Amino acid sequence: MPVKFTKMHGAGNDFVMIDTISQRIKLRPRDIRRIADRRRGVGCDQVLLVEPPGQPEADFRYRIFNADGSEAGQCGNGARCFARFVRHRRLTHLKKMVVETGSSLMTLTLRDNHEVEVDMGPPVFSPSDVPFNRDQEATEYKLKVAEEQLRVGAVSMGNPHAVLRVSSVDDGSLERLGEAIRSHSDFPEGTNAGFLEVVDRQKVRLRVFERGVGETEACGSGACAAVVYGRRMGWLDDRVTVELTGGKLTVQWTGGNNPVLMTGPTAISFEGTVRL
Repeated sequence: MPVKFTKMHGAGNDFVMIDTISQRIKLRPRDIRRIADRRRGVGCDQVLLVEPPGQPEADFRYRIFNADGSEAGQCGNGARCFARFVRHRRLTHLKKMVVETGSSLMTLTLRDNHEVEVDMGPPVFSPSDVPFNRDQEATEYKLKVAEEQLRVGAVSMGNPHAVLRVSSVDDGSLERLGEAIRSHSDFPEGTNAGFLEVVDRQKVRLRVFERGVGETEACGSGACAAVVYGRRMGWLDDRVTVELTGGKLTVQWTGGNNPVLMTGPTAISFEGTVRL
C-alpha cells in the first residue's frame, strides 16, 4: 500500500505528516513503527495524521502517534506543523483553525515567516487528571527515583509532564534520570520528563525525554509545562523564551485558568511515498 507523506520539523522535533482525507488509509501500530524507524523507514519522533473532524466546531481532527506506535493526546510542535501542512496541501485556506485532538480542541494561527501560534488551553494541575498518584494538588512534589529524592512539578498540557529544575541541562546524568522519570510508577500512563535550567526571568533552557519516543530536540507541550511550573514557583515572567536543542520557542502564560500560548517555527524537509 503506497502512502504519500510530508516530512516536517518544528525546532528539530520531526514528524511524518499523512493526509488521510485525500487518501483513504488505515494505519496499524506496526505501520507507525515502520514509518518512524530511522534505519528502515522514513524516520521521525511522531507520525501525525490529518483526519476529518468529529466535532462540528473543529476544522480537522489531529492524531498523534509516537515512534513506538502508541497514541498521544497532545503535541505542541506537531500542532504547528499540522497548521502549515494543511495549508501547504491546500486542504484549507484558513490562517486560523480549530483542530480536534485526543484530549482537547486547539486553536492554531499561522503567523509570518512560517511561524505558528498554538493555543494550548489552560494547564491542568489536579493529580487525578494529569494523571499522577498523589492525593492532593501541590505546586511541587517529592518523587523518589532510584536512591534520589527529587522535587518535580506535575502538570498536564493535554499529556502528562514532570518538570525538574536543574543547574545545567548539560549535566550528563539527565539521560538516566529522564528514562527513570518518564516510566515512573507514580505516573500510571507514563510521563514526559522535562529538565529546566532558568537563565533569567525571561529565558530558560530545556531538555525533554518524551514517553514513547525518548529525548527529542524540541517538545512544545514540554516547553509549556516547564514555563507553567516556573511561573508557579515564582522564577519566571509571563513571556519566556525556551531554548531547546533544536531551536527556540516562545511561551506565554498569565496564570490562573488562562490558556498557554506557544509560538515557534515550522519547516518542510521533503515529500515522498512509503510502501507499507
